[in-house]
Amino acid sequence: MVEIERKFLVDTKKWQPKGIGTAIKQGYLSVDENRVVRVRIAGDYAYITIKGKTTGISRAEFEYEVPKNDALILLRMCLNEPVEKTRYTEFFENMLWEIDVFEGANNGLVMAEVELNNENQTVVLPEWVSEEVSTDKRYFNAYLSVNPFVRR
Repeated sequence: MVEIERKFLVDTKKWQPKGIGTAIKQGYLSVDENRVVRVRIAGDYAYITIKGKTTGISRAEFEYEVPKNDALILLRMCLNEPVEKTRYTEFFENMLWEIDVFEGANNGLVMAEVELNNENQTVVLPEWVSEEVSTDKRYFNAYLSVNPFVRR
C-alpha cells in the first residue's frame, strides 16, 4: 500500500478542537532513511506500522493491528521516548483531515495532514492551515521522537 499525504502546521488562532480526540502514544523500533518501524497505541487499539523510504510525499506503508498489551511491551523497546498527541478529525471539502495536538516533549506543535489518492490531487486548504511541511523532515514523527519540536 502507498501512503500519499500532505502535512501542514495549524494556526491555533483559527482552529480549535471539535469533539473528542483520540489519545495516541507511538514509538519507533527502527528509524533510518529507507524504513521506519513504528508501534502505536491509539485509544483502545494498537498497531505496528512499517513505512518505506519517502519519495516526494509518497511512501510504502503497511499497518497491522496488534494486541494492546504487546504494544505496551514494544513501546518499552523503542529507541527513544514515545511521541504523544491527541488526534482530531474533520471533514473539509469532502476530504478527511487529521489534526494532531502534540503533548509532552513536543508540546505546542499542532499539525494537520490529509491523505491523497495521488500526488497531484487538488486540495482545498482550510483557513486554519498555515505553512506546508510535507517534505520537511523536522516535522516527521520519527524525527520528533529524537529531536522534539522547538518553536521557530
